[in-house]
This record gives sequence, structure tokens and C-alpha cells, in this order.
Amino acid sequence: QLQLVESGGGLVQPGGSLRLSCAASRFTLDDYAIGWFRQAPGKEREGVSCIRSSGTSTNYADSVKGRFTISRDNAKNTVYLQMNLLKPEDTAVYYCAARDYYCSPRMTDFGSWGQGTQVTVSS
Repeated sequence: QLQLVESGGGLVQPGGSLRLSCAASRFTLDDYAIGWFRQAPGKEREGVSCIRSSGTSTNYADSVKGRFTISRDNAKNTVYLQMNLLKPEDTAVYYCAARDYYCSPRMTDFGSWGQGTQVTVSS
């Protein structure tokens, strides 16, 4: 089973930046679309961004468009989420998840999930 590990979370001030990483073990990520999701306290998990296995297509939630950038480096078996201009409302646990080839708007279509990394935006 594909195992994913997120890293790069932390505490940052409003307006700051963080780069999250999603690394895979046991399998290469070449054939997988990777989605980033987040869950804030007391709220449902929501989709943030996704990148197709080929890297040729990406999508973003409206709330992060223009601030977040998803990318992948298949040679390093890693997908990144660059987060700029962070806001307090971006505070959440961020998860990456994988599914075959193409992104999907349904979280249930993603079969492999990481354990999450905490992002806290606060002054």
C-alpha cells in the first residue's frame, strides 16, 4: 500500500509562507494524482489543491487561488504545496492523499492518505 508522509508544517505569522511536502515510500508517485486537503478544528475536511500524475493539470480551492502552488518532483518522489500570504483561516491539519492518475473532487476517491501536518497561522 502506498504510504504518504507529510512534513513542513509549523507556526507562522499572518502573511508568511510555508512549504509542505508529501513524500512516498514503497511506491513511486509517477502514476498517482496527489491532492492536498485540510481540516480545521470543528470543521469538515476540505480539498485545497490537486495535481495530476503527469503534472500537466492542477486545481485549487477558491480560498487559496493565487496564494498556494502545488508542484511535483517525481525524481524525488515528492509533491509540494507552497503556501504564501498565509491567513489565520488557513490554520488546519493538512493531509496529502493519492489516487490513480487523475484528480477528483471527491475525497472518497483518494485511497491512500498521510497522517497530516499541522499548520498554524497566528501572530
